[in-house]
Amino acid sequence: MTRAVLLDIEGTTTSLSFVHDILFPYAAAHLAGFVREHRDEPRVARLLADARAYAGGDLDDTALIERMRAWMDADQKITPLKALQGLIWEHGYEKGDFRGHVYPDVPEALRRWKDAGIDLYIFSSGSVHAQKLLFGHTDAGDLNPLFSGYYDTRIGGKRDADSYRRIAAEIGLPPEQILFLSDRPEELDAAALTRMHTAAVLREGVEGPFGHHRSFPDFAAVMPEAMARGR
Repeated sequence: MTRAVLLDIEGTTTSLSFVHDILFPYAAAHLAGFVREHRDEPRVARLLADARAYAGGDLDDTALIERMRAWMDADQKITPLKALQGLIWEHGYEKGDFRGHVYPDVPEALRRWKDAGIDLYIFSSGSVHAQKLLFGHTDAGDLNPLFSGYYDTRIGGKRDADSYRRIAAEIGLPPEQILFLSDRPEELDAAALTRMHTAAVLREGVEGPFGHHRSFPDFAAVMPEAMARGR
C-alpha cells in the first residue's frame, strides 16, 4: 500500500517554461544587485562563502557573480547557488512580479491524496526555501499546508539512489510504501533501485522512453492508494 507520494517539481507539478523562462532569467537579472545589497546579511554571507569554496578560489564579488551566472547558464545543481536563487525569487513573489505555477490538475489531486491519508513530499534540485515560495504563491492559493516535508540537493543528487533511501528513512516509511512521480527517467531509475513505486508524468513535450516505469498523462489519472508493485 502506498502511504506517501514524493513529487518532483519541474515538468511534474510545474511547467518547464515557468522555471526556465521566468524564474531562471529573473534570478540572473537580479543576481548582481541582490549580492551587493545583501552580502553582509548572515545568511547571504554564508551562501556566498559556500559558493566561493565550491568555485575553488578567493573570488571577489564581481568574479563570483560571473561564476554563478556561468553556473546558471549551465543549469548546474549547486546547493549555495540554488539557495541564493531562492532568496532572489522571494523578493519577486513578495513584489508580485510573478506567481508560482502549478498545472490545473495538481491542487485537486494533492487534496484528494491528502484526504485519503497519503502524506505528500517534494524532492527538487531547487532549494527547500524556493519550493515553499512556489507552492505558497500559486493561483490556487497556498498549497504548503498539504505537504509534510521538502527535500533538496542537500540530501543528495536526484539521480542517486542513496538520496531516495535517505528520504525514505527521514519519512519513516519503507521505500515500498512511497510513490515517486517525475518526468525524468534517470530520477525514476534511481528511486526504483530502492524499490520505491515510480511513475512518469507525461506533461507537454515529455515522451520518454520510461522503460518499466508506469506513465500517466497528469495527476488526475494517478491513484497512489491502489498501486502495488508488479500491478
